[in-house]
Amino acid sequence: MKNKFVMGMRHGVPIMLGYFSVSFGFGVLCIQNNLSVLAAVGISVTNLTSAGQVAGVAVIAAGGSLIEMILCQLVINLRYSLMSLSLSQKLDSSFNLMHRLFVGFGITDEIFAVASAQTEPLTPPYMYGLILTPFLGWSSGTLLGAIAGDIMPASVTAALSLMLYGMFIAIIIPPAKKNTKLLFVILLSAAVSVVFHYLLPMVSSGFAIIISALISSITAALIFPVSAKERGEAAE
Repeated sequence: MKNKFVMGMRHGVPIMLGYFSVSFGFGVLCIQNNLSVLAAVGISVTNLTSAGQVAGVAVIAAGGSLIEMILCQLVINLRYSLMSLSLSQKLDSSFNLMHRLFVGFGITDEIFAVASAQTEPLTPPYMYGLILTPFLGWSSGTLLGAIAGDIMPASVTAALSLMLYGMFIAIIIPPAKKNTKLLFVILLSAAVSVVFHYLLPMVSSGFAIIISALISSITAALIFPVSAKERGEAAE
């Protein structure tokens, strides 16, 4: 069990390093939106979702309602449920309900990718180790970013807060170059978001994010339905 835990931690180190730099930007972003250092760290400790956290801070800063926050997080983070369902097929027999709940909390895109690549059944010690190091990197990066944002000049913190948006751009551009359907969804989402920002400013940022995501997803599903061939490949 100890060896599996250490192996998981070792596999999580590259994720931890990436999370540290990104969460530093999130900490700065929280301070820019008048959240305290404690609030920034609290958000990162209880939520492992960069996009969800950024959207959540926007809802908080705009004075949004709890309904907005719930729907916003549901739309953005629904993919983690699908990832957890997929990983459930690789868990060994020692995974009881409590283990599943704890591991489900720590599933992110990168952790899912590393866990999915393992050839042996996933054990609780391995998954706890794999989640622990990225969790520490994300939380500590947020703490340092929030402290730095609290003491640095506004011009510097404004520049550092762009780190998160740079990460999002780096995530979507490479696959968009290879997939015109994905590029269409990205451009449509951006266009709808711009319409809300400039023409419908009375709509809160939380609902704007939700509606933009739904419109782009539904439109893409109608224009680019999954073919029978693609369904067959996915089943295989």
